[in-house]
Amino acid sequence: MLKKNVVEGKLYRDAMSHFAGAVHVVATDGPAGRRGTTVIAACSVSDNPPVVLVCLNRENPRNDTFASNGRFALNTLAAGQRLVAEAFSGHTGLAQEERFNIGTWATLTTGAPVLSGALAAFDCEIIDTKDLATHRVLFGKVTGLAVGDNLKPLLYHNRGYRLLDDG
Repeated sequence: MLKKNVVEGKLYRDAMSHFAGAVHVVATDGPAGRRGTTVIAACSVSDNPPVVLVCLNRENPRNDTFASNGRFALNTLAAGQRLVAEAFSGHTGLAQEERFNIGTWATLTTGAPVLSGALAAFDCEIIDTKDLATHRVLFGKVTGLAVGDNLKPLLYHNRGYRLLDDG
């Protein structure tokens, strides 16, 4: 017989902090307004057609802006873009528009903000969403792509930003 354990939220978050992940800023612009936030929970779903997913906290009502606009850009940050990650994390106290003053922003196909110098930027139209527990998963069909220089990625591990060490 299997023993079932109740996993307390804090213990789960502590265990998840041991995952190392690439740092991204997901950004949107459109009729519902401009918004960006730092995320780790993003990945490829398919290459035919190209689709990515991003997980956003539903407990922050401002994240509804993404679904309302129907588009987003997933910007994968390089090691030198830590200030961008910190600004969009919400821990700096910067207002949403002030955050976009850090870095240089452009657009590709959808009008979502794309960060110049990012390792990669995936410009997406939202094709589906799924609400699950505290998060909303956005599925975006990639309609535009920008690939930056082959720099080192900015990583997040053990509740802090880290750089990839080749040694």
